[in-house]
Amino acid sequence: MRTNLSSLVTLNKVSTRYYRPENAFELSMLTRFEKVPTDIFETNEEGAKHIAGELAKIIRTKKQEGKFCTLALTGGSSPRGVYAELVRLNQEEGLSFSHVVVFSLYEYYPLAADAVNSNLNALKTMLLDHVDIDPRNIFCLDGSISQDAIFEHCRLYEQRINSFGGIDVALLGIGKMGNIGFNEPGSRPNSSTRLILLDSASREEAAKTFGNNVPVGSITMGISTILSARKIFLLAWSDDKAEKIRACVEGPITDTIPASFLQTHNDAHVAIDLSAASSLTRIRRPWLVTSCEWNSKLIRSAIVWLCLLTGKPILKLTNKDYNENGLSELLALYGSAYNVNIKIFNDLQHTITGWPGGKPNADDTYRPERAKPFPKRVIVFSPHPDDDVISMGGTIRRLVQQGHEVHIAYETSGNIAVGDEEVVRFLHFINGFNQLFNNSQDEVIKDKYQEIRQYLQEKKDGDIDTKDIRIIKGLIRRGEARTACTYNQIPLSRVHFLDLPFYETGRIEKNPISETDVDMVRKLIKEVKPHQIFIAGDLADPHGTHKVCTDAVMAAIDLEKEAKAAWLKDCRIWMYRGAWAEWAIEDIEMAVPLSPEELRAKRNSILKHQSQMESAPFMGNDERLFWQRSEDRNRGTAKLYDDLGLASYEAIEAFVEYLPI
Repeated sequence: MRTNLSSLVTLNKVSTRYYRPENAFELSMLTRFEKVPTDIFETNEEGAKHIAGELAKIIRTKKQEGKFCTLALTGGSSPRGVYAELVRLNQEEGLSFSHVVVFSLYEYYPLAADAVNSNLNALKTMLLDHVDIDPRNIFCLDGSISQDAIFEHCRLYEQRINSFGGIDVALLGIGKMGNIGFNEPGSRPNSSTRLILLDSASREEAAKTFGNNVPVGSITMGISTILSARKIFLLAWSDDKAEKIRACVEGPITDTIPASFLQTHNDAHVAIDLSAASSLTRIRRPWLVTSCEWNSKLIRSAIVWLCLLTGKPILKLTNKDYNENGLSELLALYGSAYNVNIKIFNDLQHTITGWPGGKPNADDTYRPERAKPFPKRVIVFSPHPDDDVISMGGTIRRLVQQGHEVHIAYETSGNIAVGDEEVVRFLHFINGFNQLFNNSQDEVIKDKYQEIRQYLQEKKDGDIDTKDIRIIKGLIRRGEARTACTYNQIPLSRVHFLDLPFYETGRIEKNPISETDVDMVRKLIKEVKPHQIFIAGDLADPHGTHKVCTDAVMAAIDLEKEAKAAWLKDCRIWMYRGAWAEWAIEDIEMAVPLSPEELRAKRNSILKHQSQMESAPFMGNDERLFWQRSEDRNRGTAKLYDDLGLASYEAIEAFVEYLPI
């Protein structure tokens, strides 16, 4: 069973010669804008295995020389695959860690001495507890020391690193602000190990581990300490790191992107997958560095870029515009700017449809969805009980109004995102109802009311909710989801609450996807036998649930494909985005326009999820409410279509087709 298919999705088919050049000349031409050697891998698994192999060579060489191998390691998510491969090499191929010395890159501050969510514990869980390293060779920064002891603690840490002859290899990830370790923007290149306050983006990332109780600071190796390592690997996987990778590798050296200081190192290497590489010039704008293997997607990308660069709509681009901006190859292929312009204008025009389920009795040659069968059975998979309306609320209403059988499948309870005050509010209602209509006779209500109220009053930051509280929070979100579905005229018999087990940990950190999760999704799909499936393609959510849920659906579809299920032959799968990002216009394959009235109705359906308004704990560092983000993105997409010279709409919801891998 393949449970990582979302990581294999590439929006555009990238020619291998852009990231695996045949010779040194091709490499130098492709990487002319890159200032740090960068290896691009098709998947993060391939990249992680390669980096683990490089580390293994260094570890073995050091052992042969009779020397310690000193590593600076992070407990973040980026090196997880590297650590898994190192553990395998240790257990199956005899890679010994007996002479390895590990220094942790950072530690959160302040932490309790027995904190389970420390960076050190993450390192132990992923690597150190599974290999034959001497515990005396593990050195970590202490997040529990007093403030007045921090300066001396950092000085001694630097001294200990020097006592081992310095760091051989530093393994880094890159943060959302371009930070390495917790060296936030503004960090100086000569900074050493020190205490630093976390900015909002770093706190948002740390919320995956700490929930609402994120430490305010971190003790981190400084830029100078990191750059003193003899070799550095920087890892990044997924498209949410793409812009920071571009800034690190191609941008100027600046303290606003601390990772850019790696450009000054003699042996720094960046290892990324195709998604994380998507903003590099050789992947995103290859016509600026080499001759291209042109396809429809790449041509569309080039023309949209040219329009935005020149400020012109598509049909006003001239031969001069093409020649002056590195696109003369297209003129040679198509004869004139006019021919290219017409092609791309029509391509984009054909993405627009007011019939997301297909228009019956119509010629569907140039429509994104087929006319038959009609009506269609549709499943919208929603990771949380509001992602459906946030991301495609207008399209859902269209599908229902146009006569399709729409099912909404909520994959998780979403209970972790309900504030305690919402529980108290509902408890007051239930208790009051019991008093007014049952003379306080129901002992279960009275007992539970007192028990839960007492627990919440005594609850400390970081405490996990009891099972009863999680159930109540799940019921709150179910009620809101049902109300939104009823508002959108979806019968409750077509509203499915899967409550996938991976989510039900009571913590921010979830369990890995399991066969049980996939089987639950597959069972629903087999029952409905849909003609359309909509899944989340917005994988940059701060808690990672969207990715796991999408992987569960893709795995279920993959199993059905292996079983040669008949329904799959007549099913199209569409990916939506909304709360956290939007599709680039060159990737959009179905654009559903919304009128002002439809956009208002979409807002109303989002507002039915009252617990997810101002008090929702996972708003990220975007201060807008979810309905505001959604409307701004939908209006932004419509404006872009308008700027390119296409029809002008109030808003547009966008989709990309997923073809089972």
